[in-house]
Amino acid sequence: MDQPQSVRRTNSSRPAVELDDIDRMLIALLTEDSRTTNAALAEKAGIAQSTCLARVRSLISRGIITGFTTIIDPARVDLRLQALISVAIRAGARAHIPEFEHDVSTLPQVVQCFFVGGAEDFVLHVAVRDSDDLRDFVLDHLSAHPAVASTRTSVVFTHSRQGPVVP
Repeated sequence: MDQPQSVRRTNSSRPAVELDDIDRMLIALLTEDSRTTNAALAEKAGIAQSTCLARVRSLISRGIITGFTTIIDPARVDLRLQALISVAIRAGARAHIPEFEHDVSTLPQVVQCFFVGGAEDFVLHVAVRDSDDLRDFVLDHLSAHPAVASTRTSVVFTHSRQGPVVP
């Protein structure tokens, strides 16, 4: 099954890639502000603009940088309630895990979808307007899904963004 572009998988089976200090600096600078111009990036890194452009393109082509994104404050777009929902898949439905992951990853309420080890199989980070929307999401998309055995919902009171991993 093809993945929509919005679904990004981490692939731990890929070999690690060597990064030098310039690569690390470029990643840190782009992590801080992915809209930084090439000229400003090159100046901050102390390298020529042509070298900077080639380096960033290399980081992208090697799969180190997998995309650029905009971070939105959910409350400012009327998504005032966030929750973490743990989902356990029925034992007889293990073959449907890829389908379930695809189904939930494409839902607009899902901010992040994690396939995890432990008592549950997935943890979903969702953003919704209110508790009614949260209830409807769980009932319509999770409890009604034939592969789901159970869910456990935790409401997020505060969220401290740690940021992406910077090598």
